[in-house]
Amino acid sequence: MSDVTSQARNLPTKRSCPFDPPDEYKELRENEPISRVQFADGQEGWLFTTFDDVRAMLLDTRFSSDRNKSARTRHKHEKPRLPAGAMVSMDPPEHTRYRRMLAGQFTARRVREMEPKIAGFVTQQLDAMQQAGPGVDLVDTFALAIPSMVICDLLGIPSADRHTFQNWASIVLNFDLPKEQTRVARVELFEFLENLVAEKTKNPTDDLMSGLIHAPDEDRLTTEEIVGISVLLLIAGHESTSNMLSLGTYALLKHPEELAKLKADPSLMNNAVEELLRYLSIVHFEFVRSVSEEFEFLGHTMTPGETVKGALVSANRDPARYPNPDVLDLSRADVHHLAFGYGIHQCIGQQLARVEMRVAFSLLFERFPTLRPAIDEQDIEFKDDSVAYGVKRLPVTWDL
Repeated sequence: MSDVTSQARNLPTKRSCPFDPPDEYKELRENEPISRVQFADGQEGWLFTTFDDVRAMLLDTRFSSDRNKSARTRHKHEKPRLPAGAMVSMDPPEHTRYRRMLAGQFTARRVREMEPKIAGFVTQQLDAMQQAGPGVDLVDTFALAIPSMVICDLLGIPSADRHTFQNWASIVLNFDLPKEQTRVARVELFEFLENLVAEKTKNPTDDLMSGLIHAPDEDRLTTEEIVGISVLLLIAGHESTSNMLSLGTYALLKHPEELAKLKADPSLMNNAVEELLRYLSIVHFEFVRSVSEEFEFLGHTMTPGETVKGALVSANRDPARYPNPDVLDLSRADVHHLAFGYGIHQCIGQQLARVEMRVAFSLLFERFPTLRPAIDEQDIEFKDDSVAYGVKRLPVTWDL
């Protein structure tokens, strides 16, 4: 048992390299792998930094996922009300019910069937890039557009409404816009989805939303729950994948020897996607839990109500787990990571995200083998305070 003697530190946030975690994590992993931390709202809690400790935390059900109980880790703003069906903030047995229903819609068959469609979406955006370029913003024309099209297809958004839906999504997920603009877009998005549920109740199609609406009686959900799940999928599937496509592309361009390996041996693509997920660890503010009961965890006393945070960016760079963890190595032999979480809350759409990245990276560098950044590194703005780390804009060019 360990008493709290160390002074609480602030959450490490300052990066010296855009691809690396804050330097402070190296010292913490070595000298104080479980430390006291003060979060943005003034509450104190615990910070876990090693691979094994973060994984153990994610597996321990005594840490609650209910976000209404945890501190504000990034800023002092009032917590937004989570929509009905937001299972990321639920514990068993409530979480188990939603997870089972959604897993029935996220089948391996559906993901396999979507791969040709995803290739078509990617090709469409590459055509748009070629027509507009050389000289386009990769974030706007490629990284944001592709996940939007995929989530629209998955939910069954009519093609005529996709542009409007994507515009709402881009506003709702943009942390730099005025709150009132975001609020209006959110209201319009929810109203659109409510109307879509009503339409699919009468005229179902072969999509995830229709599958939830017309599930067996014991799994039947309310309109509010289906809308909430749809918004959850939008945020989880759109924000994270779009940032992986843009920041992942930039990382490859800044590591030309690794990119050359991938071009020479396309069979490396699956492993390359996993290594990029590990190396970038873009969901850098997640893995937040709260202590539900007093207990001893790895020699430390956990007190009910305390917030704990597992640092994904640190765990995926743990030298006790990975040789040369700060090196991007697309042929790394063992690239198992925590980028999609672990345990009961592991990302339910991870296979779809993998397909999107594999197809998008393959076709992008096949179409534009001379792709390169069009601005200097110091002029690139990064999303340091967003849920998912990434680049705000990435102007690129290529040879004709």
